[in-house]
Amino acid sequence: MGGVAGQRETEDQRARGVRAVKRVTLRDVAQAAGVSHQTVSRAINGKGEIDPGTQQRVLDVARQLRYRPSRYGRGLVRPDVVSVGLIVPDVVNPFFPEFMAGVIAAADERDWQVLVASTENDRSRELALVRSLGQQVDALVGYISHTDAELEPYAGAVPLVLVDRGLDSSHHALVHIDTAAGFRAGVQHLIDRGHRRIGLIDCECLTAPLVRRGTFLEVVREHALPVDEGWVVMGEQSPAGGAAAFEALRAAHPDLTAVVAFNDLVAMGALRAARRLGVRVPDDCALVGYDGLSVVDLVDPPLTTVHLDKRRLGELAIRQVDQLLAGELPPPIVLTPSLHVRGTT
Repeated sequence: MGGVAGQRETEDQRARGVRAVKRVTLRDVAQAAGVSHQTVSRAINGKGEIDPGTQQRVLDVARQLRYRPSRYGRGLVRPDVVSVGLIVPDVVNPFFPEFMAGVIAAADERDWQVLVASTENDRSRELALVRSLGQQVDALVGYISHTDAELEPYAGAVPLVLVDRGLDSSHHALVHIDTAAGFRAGVQHLIDRGHRRIGLIDCECLTAPLVRRGTFLEVVREHALPVDEGWVVMGEQSPAGGAAAFEALRAAHPDLTAVVAFNDLVAMGALRAARRLGVRVPDDCALVGYDGLSVVDLVDPPLTTVHLDKRRLGELAIRQVDQLLAGELPPPIVLTPSLHVRGTT
């Protein structure tokens, strides 16, 4: 169809935020890179059997031309709809549904669709998901712990936004969470309330390892508190993990007067353990969480927490996608959490 009908279709695409641009083909990339289309295919799909330098050159050209493997033949999406793949570590943890809701709401405003996948907190699943989902969508948003060099053969030329990563990526767009600043605020709040014997319940974290522990130890040293690494207990990211870690902290340090927890789920478990042990919160032991989950409003006393706007985090990730699809590599966006003081301190 042409003429008026074609014009209406283009206007409709613009209204929905869809860019009507000529799709770059594999042969276009081959011509620009000066290699065969078979070599491009091997480079894009990480098949090996080619010189690493050639592979990098092909990937660079593919990224510059904004080449994306065709997904329409698989019947996955309509060709006039932008689709975004979203990779999260865990769909059960209440943090991620709020983040996902922000992504989906921002995508809906643009009439885009979102495909969601979970690594189930298994780092070994990340790269395979990047490759498989990346072949089905126009762009990816993900909590990915692998480095740029590790990602390169799997991500290929698909535009990618990394969430909660350091600011060291040069190839991909970033939405960085300033966890250190938020955690510092939580620890400093306890110190300002007069606490000197403060414990930390820490947990494994793929995307920001040891940030909480490092920040905690830095702050207590600045104030010359009688606290060292012996006041840090590792636990699972769950209420049960928080409860077990709190009990371990109290057993090791009966003079403990405050605890800062890895996240709100862990803090709620610590609160449950305190009640079971007859420890009054905040009279005997103050407690600070992290994340600002909506469920913390349901605990008694209400949890003091370092609040992160998770829906806003999702919206910012889609904003980065928007710029990537426009052919730009946007500067990193930094989101800083804020302390919400409630009943546990």
